[in-house]
Amino acid sequence: MTALADLLRKQIKATGPMTLAQYMSACLLHPKHGYYTTQDALGVDGDFTTAPEISQMFGELIGLCLAQSWMDQDAPDRFALVELGPGRGTLIADVMRATLQVPGFHAAAELHLVEASNRMRALQAAALPAHDPTWHDSAETLPEDIPVYVVANEFFDALPIRQFQRDPKGWREVMVGLSEDGGLQRGLSDPAPINALNSRLDDTVPGALIETCAHATAVVDALARRIAANGGMALFIDYGGWLSDGDTFQAVRAHRPVDPFAEPGRADLTAHVDFEALARAALIAGCAASQLTNQGVFLERLGITPRAQSLAKSLNGDALDAHVAAHRRLTHPDEMGSLFKVLGLYPVDESPPPGLDP
Repeated sequence: MTALADLLRKQIKATGPMTLAQYMSACLLHPKHGYYTTQDALGVDGDFTTAPEISQMFGELIGLCLAQSWMDQDAPDRFALVELGPGRGTLIADVMRATLQVPGFHAAAELHLVEASNRMRALQAAALPAHDPTWHDSAETLPEDIPVYVVANEFFDALPIRQFQRDPKGWREVMVGLSEDGGLQRGLSDPAPINALNSRLDDTVPGALIETCAHATAVVDALARRIAANGGMALFIDYGGWLSDGDTFQAVRAHRPVDPFAEPGRADLTAHVDFEALARAALIAGCAASQLTNQGVFLERLGITPRAQSLAKSLNGDALDAHVAAHRRLTHPDEMGSLFKVLGLYPVDESPPPGLDP
């Protein structure tokens, strides 16, 4: 067990079982023992690898998508270029490099990064020495008077979720409590009606489990209100599907699934993203949402294969093999191509971002 596990056990003994959202928040963001505070998560030596770490092509194409959308909206002379959860800064660094030759883009862009971890902020600053980013703890403090162009890659999957199991008497919430030997384990609350889940009564049966993420819809609301008022767009790239269905809560350590309750603070905790909830929140805030599109299709529409062929001309041997493998991993249906999805937000009187359909 871990130091964080001891703290959580003491809290549960004092105040009773906690929600899964409370557990995730503590495991990921505890200021002293949280995962993002203490662990080097990314890359081969970390716990997982994201698309920007796999190949520069990913960030380059995202950058050109952002720049084309900016030009399609008459190239405003001042805008916020935003990344949610920037990791080591690899993606936004590739975006800035790919857009360097787009006339006026860098002069107009003000870089804003939404990042809660001071440790990750230091890594991002090191990756972006020439771009003077402004950091935010949440999307609520992003500029409200200029267009916002946003990318969020594997951001929403790490936001704390709650789980509910349907019961003939309403819903039972999944809670984290203590086993007889003092270990952390899941349990269920008593059943009760929950008005906010009435819409799920038509597509679930008793025993079905669904997940909700209030933090995710709050983030989308903040972004969508800004886009609806001042223009811009957002790209959400993550694994998940349309409408929550079943238990997707998981923990990963050293690229392998592990028990999410075994070593709190030492494993990455995530859940699949409910893109329907994100799109609904955007529409309610007055913003348009694109069709949900597989990452492989999106990248092919943006031209990843011609870009891969161009880069391959200067490679050979192991470097060429790694390059080909990276292209496959990003786009092939058996790898990230179908598992990861892309949702775009944009003003109702504009076209969707390149690569996406209305």
